[in-house]
Amino acid sequence: MARKKRFDDINGWLVLDKPVGVTSTQAVGRLKRLFHANKCGHAGTLDPLASGLLPIAFGEATKTVPFVMDGRKIYRFNVRWGVETDTDDAEGRILAEAPGRPTEADVLAILPEFMGEIMQVPPKYSAIKIDGERAYDLARDGEEVVLEARPIAVHRLDLVGMPDADTAVFDCECGKGTYVRALARDIGRRLGTRGHVVALRRVLVGPFGEAEMVPLAEVEAAFEDGGSDAVREYLSPVEAGLAEIPEVPMHRDAAARLRRGQSVILRGRDAPLDTAAAYATCGGELVALGEVARGEFVPKRVFVLDGESV
Repeated sequence: MARKKRFDDINGWLVLDKPVGVTSTQAVGRLKRLFHANKCGHAGTLDPLASGLLPIAFGEATKTVPFVMDGRKIYRFNVRWGVETDTDDAEGRILAEAPGRPTEADVLAILPEFMGEIMQVPPKYSAIKIDGERAYDLARDGEEVVLEARPIAVHRLDLVGMPDADTAVFDCECGKGTYVRALARDIGRRLGTRGHVVALRRVLVGPFGEAEMVPLAEVEAAFEDGGSDAVREYLSPVEAGLAEIPEVPMHRDAAARLRRGQSVILRGRDAPLDTAAAYATCGGELVALGEVARGEFVPKRVFVLDGESV
């Protein structure tokens, strides 16, 4: 008797609206169970305190995760003035307090200093590795954590409002590796006070936006009503994660070469110029990830969809 498969080969993206109080790892675990999926991961961690857009990759979509993570992110976050914590958010231990409170004019005057290419020291409670260990694990164990400043890109930083003297609300569009908690900390210090994040919501990651988000509770309710087949209706195709890099259509013979790991010469006026990242399709089906160099498509990762095997 054939043994029943434990998990299914599910391929695609779920654009999750993660609730506050759930870790990114917990969200992945719950969705993997609901989808009965063989392979599942996320593109860009959200802290338990944060809510919003957490792209979840299933199966072959996990091969496209780096391209999603490299995309821009948009956050809306609330900063509480007067207090700095060791985690740079409301979950941490108070490190310093300051009586001063900035005015709207004070904040607007210094925001340009935090835009463009700037240097940032990440929070010590972060996933950055130090000698193979996560910084937050070392910090929780009471070890001294010293992180070096790193270059980041802040494309836009807007003051949305100041509902009271203690609170300011910001929108931030930024690149990979930016810590909003560290922005709040550094802005507070620059203003002669202190600051930490008390609310954070992400609304864009690479090609995925707020309109596509699905609440975790909705997915769980769909599972209760219709099982794993019902929740799969929420999936976007694997190539949704590649919307920000060029597509190169191929004919069948060329696609077969790519699937064998062989390069394909590109011909015609529409052939793309050299690019470090592109994806090949054949008849609308995703074939391979690779680069275009010297007139050739060079495959780096080959996709196996619909239960096929390499």
